Amino acid sequence: MQLEVWAESAAELRSLQGWLRSDPDVRRTATVGVRGSAPRPGEMGTAVDVLQLVTGNGWSAASFVLAVVAWRQTRPRRPRVEIRRGDTVVVLDGGTSDVVEQVIRALDTAPDEGGGR
Repeated sequence: MQLEVWAESAAELRSLQGWLRSDPDVRRTATVGVRGSAPRPGEMGTAVDVLQLVTGNGWSAASFVLAVVAWRQTRPRRPRVEIRRGDTVVVLDGGTSDVVEQVIRALDTAPDEGGGR
């Protein structure tokens, strides 16, 4: 399974990358890297950075989302984070338990690209 994560700036994205790489649960079940990508719809300009997670068996959406929430809480201004799995896009811009649960549910039930889970 593959996830793509966008943050408000390349610096924030690299900070999140370091945070996720230091999280034992995420590190054990996912490969985390930053790569360039084409601009998203509505954006102008050249490539932007995107954080890419490739996960295997044992991956937990809950562990991943809680790690992102914890990272956001360390930032002076909590950045908006957009997570894409296949055609499913979720935005984490709040930290309430309801928002976190909605994001976890959406990632757990989203089909991967190619129609599988």
